[in-house]
Amino acid sequence: MKLTGRRESSNVDDRRGMTAAKAGGAGIVGIIIALVMTFLSKGSLDLNDIISNVVTQGVVTEQADGGREFTEEEQALATFSKQILAGTEDVWTEEFKKLGRTYEPPKMVLYTGSVQTGCGGGSASMGPFYCSADQCLYIDLSFFSSMKQQLGADGDFAYAYVIAHEVGHHVEYLLGTLGKVHQQMSRLSEAEANKLSVRLELLADFYAGVWAYHDNKMFGSLEEGDLEEAINCAQVIGDNYLQEKARGYSQPETFTHGTSKQRMKWLKLGLQTGDIRRGTTFQCSDAEL
Repeated sequence: MKLTGRRESSNVDDRRGMTAAKAGGAGIVGIIIALVMTFLSKGSLDLNDIISNVVTQGVVTEQADGGREFTEEEQALATFSKQILAGTEDVWTEEFKKLGRTYEPPKMVLYTGSVQTGCGGGSASMGPFYCSADQCLYIDLSFFSSMKQQLGADGDFAYAYVIAHEVGHHVEYLLGTLGKVHQQMSRLSEAEANKLSVRLELLADFYAGVWAYHDNKMFGSLEEGDLEEAINCAQVIGDNYLQEKARGYSQPETFTHGTSKQRMKWLKLGLQTGDIRRGTTFQCSDAEL
């Protein structure tokens, strides 16, 4: 991506170098276990549905860890993330104007290891996630190294796609989709709720593509190979790919984010059209998804 001279967002809370500490209850270990178990069963990166687990386990606070210094690579990733967030602000401000609405940008929280959020405690093991309770997206930048080493997903546009996907959940929140669907999910069986979760995640993929389309029109940001980076990333984070890599087989009824094919399809649709009206993951049939 071409980002030279691009502004950095100021909607950033840099908590790197802070560590989570117990303030009561079962402590951070118990909280993380509760979070991870809930994540594995629900599959959602939005944490609203696990607040009760966190409350029963205890409260996490954050403490400085003695002024840790960051490497040049870590600082470059932080700058990159702030520039991508700024790009999402510019794009979605204009797109919301077309809808007759005002875009309220989310805050991005950079953290190390574990973090306290408006939805409870969060952990780097969960990957980047969005919390609608405080309208923040949370990222431990080491996730990008894990993408490269464990999944073979590398490249600046692949990383940008991850950030834009979480911002996509914020767009869902502002448009009322996220809250409405979560209410529906709470009344359904796990298998049926998973189906709605997939549609939410694919919509966020689509919105990430919409962002990239308009960011490129505004700034000429895309370079040769960028599209391939994002498509490869979408492929290796598909539920079927991850389950088969981990177990040797997949269980479609447990999918919460969509198959590799679905994730690539909706990301590409957003990239090719840039038309928010084409985000019809909740209107199309299962076969069309």
